[in-house]
Amino acid sequence: MRVLMTGGGTAGHINPALAIADKIKKEHPDAEILFVGAKGRMETRLVPAAGYPIRTETVRGFQRQLTLKNIGLNMLAAINVVTSGVESDRILKEFRPDIAIGTGGYVCGPILRKAIKRGIPVVVHESNAFPGMTVKMLAKEGATVLLCSEKARQHLPQGAHAVVTGNPLRPDFLTLDKVTARRTLGVDERPLVLSFGGSLGAQHINDTMAQVLSLSHQRGALQHIHGTGRAGFAAMKQQLDALGVPLHGDGIAVREYIDDMPVCMAAADLVICRCGAMTLSELPAAGKPSILIPSPYVAENHQYHNAMVLVEQGAAVCIEEKDLTAERLWATIEEITANRDRLQQMSDNVRQAAILDADERIYRVIRETLQL
Repeated sequence: MRVLMTGGGTAGHINPALAIADKIKKEHPDAEILFVGAKGRMETRLVPAAGYPIRTETVRGFQRQLTLKNIGLNMLAAINVVTSGVESDRILKEFRPDIAIGTGGYVCGPILRKAIKRGIPVVVHESNAFPGMTVKMLAKEGATVLLCSEKARQHLPQGAHAVVTGNPLRPDFLTLDKVTARRTLGVDERPLVLSFGGSLGAQHINDTMAQVLSLSHQRGALQHIHGTGRAGFAAMKQQLDALGVPLHGDGIAVREYIDDMPVCMAAADLVICRCGAMTLSELPAAGKPSILIPSPYVAENHQYHNAMVLVEQGAAVCIEEKDLTAERLWATIEEITANRDRLQQMSDNVRQAAILDADERIYRVIRETLQL
């Protein structure tokens, strides 16, 4: 079996692609898998580190906001559409895949469109509740779309062939228990709040959490783990020093990066975070109530749509960034953590949104597509 995988730009596109590739390798050890990514993007580092070969194309996304600078960038993007088409033809001719699988991002578009024209079966996985432009375009041209939730189906073109599979997750999110995780972290019986804004961080969330940690430190009823992201650690340390709040100690642990996320999430009673697709699959798998703060800086406001999937199930509270203040966030944290019945109900509700066999569902569609 020869499989072409494509998707990139962010971890939310790359990690599902790697999970799908790992599942295929597990079922077909002799499968040949080739990744195609955008030159200079994150996938050129993560994919080889996972043990897979990668070819790159010169491709970039179009800017939606029309400024003089963006008009120039869009002219370059238009040129790249032509050059990447030539590169895609060359890769497909040389590799001769039996199937092409994409996981979103603008890098998917050129090569998957070329694959469809060549009669190669195409499957594209959409990890967000609001499908992106590339996925919608490919659905219209005949690709099979794998959805993270039923809610996403309504945003696809009429007649699109779509299957709800969920997002593939790391096994630790499915197997770690709360007691073991809390023992590993050395936390006590007080409610534990886990907060983060992503691997690079989010300044507004960090600034707000600095004030929240100050209030919490004064009262002492809660414990906290907060991830600042690489860009935010120094500024947050400075703020906490000025407020007299420790980076570590008295139930507070502020880190630059949370590299043991499955453990921290398993141990937490409440999670405060952005609404990236994979995070919003991890929360249901771990059964965690959450306060969601969608990023306003993403295409088509898709993080807000992601958040609404859990909010409408009574599993989360959403605070948009324009409404985010330390006072409001602290009041929401206190309201939820002080009510054990509500915490339990939110946990029960979020588990109902979990799809724990996503890798099996995805593999089943791949088998059916190839008629194996």
